Amino acid sequence: MSNEAGIPHDSDVSDVLAIDSLLSAEERTVRERVRDFTNQRIRPDIAGWYEDAVFPLELAPELGELGVLGMHLEGYGCPGRSAVEYGLAAMELEAGDSGVRTFVSVQGSLAMTAIHKWGSEDQKQEWLPRMAAGELIGAFALTEPTAGSDPASMTTFARPDGTGSDAGWILDGAKRWIGLASVADVLVVWAMTDDGVRGFLVPAGTAGVTATPIGQKLSMRASIQCDITFDAVRLGPEALLPAARGLRGPFSCLNEARYGIAWGAMGAARDSYEAALAYAQERLQFGKPLAGYQLTQEKLVNMLLEIQKGTLLALHLGRLKDAGTLRPEQISLGKLNNVREAIAIAREARTILGGNGITLDHSPLRHAANLESVRTYEGTDEVHTLILGQHITGLPAFR
Repeated sequence: MSNEAGIPHDSDVSDVLAIDSLLSAEERTVRERVRDFTNQRIRPDIAGWYEDAVFPLELAPELGELGVLGMHLEGYGCPGRSAVEYGLAAMELEAGDSGVRTFVSVQGSLAMTAIHKWGSEDQKQEWLPRMAAGELIGAFALTEPTAGSDPASMTTFARPDGTGSDAGWILDGAKRWIGLASVADVLVVWAMTDDGVRGFLVPAGTAGVTATPIGQKLSMRASIQCDITFDAVRLGPEALLPAARGLRGPFSCLNEARYGIAWGAMGAARDSYEAALAYAQERLQFGKPLAGYQLTQEKLVNMLLEIQKGTLLALHLGRLKDAGTLRPEQISLGKLNNVREAIAIAREARTILGGNGITLDHSPLRHAANLESVRTYEGTDEVHTLILGQHITGLPAFR
C-alpha cells in the first residue's frame, strides 16, 4: 500500500475553543517539537510498518533524543518535564500511531517509573540513564494469560533461593500481552511471593526466560506484544525492587500510563477528524465537495465536539497532576471517556472516506483498530466503570 498522505494540522479547524490559549509558550514549544517529529519520522512510513507488522526499533534513540522517554521523571538523565508537557507529547505521537505512543508509555510510564519509584539507588543508576536515552529498552510484565483485569490472582511465583542476605529468587510462571518483551534489555516482572506481590528486574538473556511475539494481530500492528514464560529463572538478591510491596507497586505505574492514554487517544481522534475533513473538502460527489452536504457537516461537528471536550478533560487532569492532587478515579474517568469517544470518532471519520477509507492510504480505520487495544489495556471499560462506580456509591462491585 502507498503511504498515507500527511494531513497538515490546522488549529483554526481543530481548536474552535482556542484551547491553545490555555497552554504556556513552553508547553506549545514541546508540542510543536513532537508534532514535527511525528510528521517527519512517523507519518511517511507508518502505513508500511503497520502493513508489515513491525515496530522500527531505530526510533528508540531518536525518541530518547526528543526527550519523551521517562519524560515526567526527575534525575538519572530523565527529562523532568511537566505532566501537561508529557500529555501533549503523547497526543502528538498517537496522532501518528498508537504503537509509537505505546512504546513511549511502556518504556517511560511503566518500566522506568517502576524503577524510579520502587528501585534501589544502584538499580536507578544502572538502568534509568540509558533507558531515558533510548539506548536500552524496558518491558513491564504484569498481565497473565488468566489474570488480566484481576492481577491479584496472578500465578507467576517467586520463591526464595537460599538464606541470609545473599539469598536470591527462583521465578516460575507466564505473562501475556507484554509490550516490547522480545526486544527488551530488562523486564520489570511482577510476581506473587510468600510476602505478597513483589517486583523484580530480569535482564535480557537470563536463563529460563522465553519471550515470543504475538502474531496475526488485527490491532497495534506497528507494535510488539509478547507471551513470556519463566522456567526456574534464578535471580540474585539485586533483582528485587526493594520498595515495592503489594499491588500498589504496579498500580502506581498503571496510573501513569492511563494518564498518558487520556491524552494520546485524543491525538488519534484529532488525526482521524482532520483526515476526514481534508478528504471531504476535496472529494466531489454530485457536483460539489462532500463537505458541502449537511450530513457530512453534522458528522464533522460531532467529532469536533468530543475532541474539544476530551482535550479539555486531558488538560484538566494534567493540571491536577502537576499540582499533585490527581486521584485514581479521575484518571479512570479520563481514560474511559477519551478512548471510548476516540474510537467512535475514528469509525465515523472512516465513513466519510467511503471505500477509500479501508486502505492504509488514510489513517482513521488504522486508528480505530489500534484504539480497540488501547481500550482494553491499562484497564478495560468495565474496570474503569467499576472504579468510578465504587467511588460514587461507596460500594465495590468487582466481585
